[in-house]
Amino acid sequence: MLALTILGNNSAIPAFGRNPTSQILQTADDFFLIDCGEGTQLQMSRYKIRRSKISHIFISHLHGDHYFGLIGLLTSMSLLNRTQDLHLHGPALLKQILDVQLEAAASTLCYKLHFHPLGENGKIAETHKMEVHSFRVKHRIDCWGFLFGEKKNPRKLDIERAVAYEIPSSFYESLQKGMDYKTKKGTIIPNEEVTIAASLPKSYAYCADTIFDPELCNIVKGVSLLYHEATYLKDQEERAAARFHSTTYQAAEIARRSGVGKLLIGHFSSKYESLEPFLQEAKEIFPQTELALEGACFSI
Repeated sequence: MLALTILGNNSAIPAFGRNPTSQILQTADDFFLIDCGEGTQLQMSRYKIRRSKISHIFISHLHGDHYFGLIGLLTSMSLLNRTQDLHLHGPALLKQILDVQLEAAASTLCYKLHFHPLGENGKIAETHKMEVHSFRVKHRIDCWGFLFGEKKNPRKLDIERAVAYEIPSSFYESLQKGMDYKTKKGTIIPNEEVTIAASLPKSYAYCADTIFDPELCNIVKGVSLLYHEATYLKDQEERAAARFHSTTYQAAEIARRSGVGKLLIGHFSSKYESLEPFLQEAKEIFPQTELALEGACFSI
């Protein structure tokens, strides 16, 4: 089970009741916080997100609307006597920023904070059921996106048939990985006799802040849910390019070329009060588009 809750969907300046970027990806075992703009803690309280459930935090880049809420969250966790370790993934300079903030306040966290600097594309985190990869996107400063994918066996066990064939339970995991079973007498029981095909693993790609970049299609191809910024409407393409951002049409074009299941657009400029035009424009290119509205929860 994967579910995404939007905590903030605006760009640099809070406006029209919208907050800067922040999201929670909920898995069966963990909560992953993706970016932590100003106001994230209040949004977590509003939408009943428990701080203690967060095991990993991913910060895409060091523009304030993506991390200005982080030091407050980290210190609040300490004030609430957090005991479990916390993993923080972000640009290397972020650790120095946090160290200065904690030193200036003479504060020490009461839990273990593991900092993992982002670098080249590749796997950056792994839990029992999830893998997380980072990938660079093209923005004004160093910036990364994140790809979250379920770890899943390709086959699902038919327990009744496995018992009927007297296959020991110690071999069940091998069956789920697609292996045939060989009895003591040398008889081969084909895997298809005792398993069925499992559903495809679910995946979520977060593209952070980026200029229109068709190379992203190779990275996010076929994901279940894609988040791509759409800071501006289509008539602001030149302005978007000058500021290393994207438009509605460009976000939808990436989704169309990538063959994703669904597209979420967000990071809306504070120059716009109404968001309905964003949805209308993106759907012209990619009909399976939704707005990343604050408080909305998307099942993946």
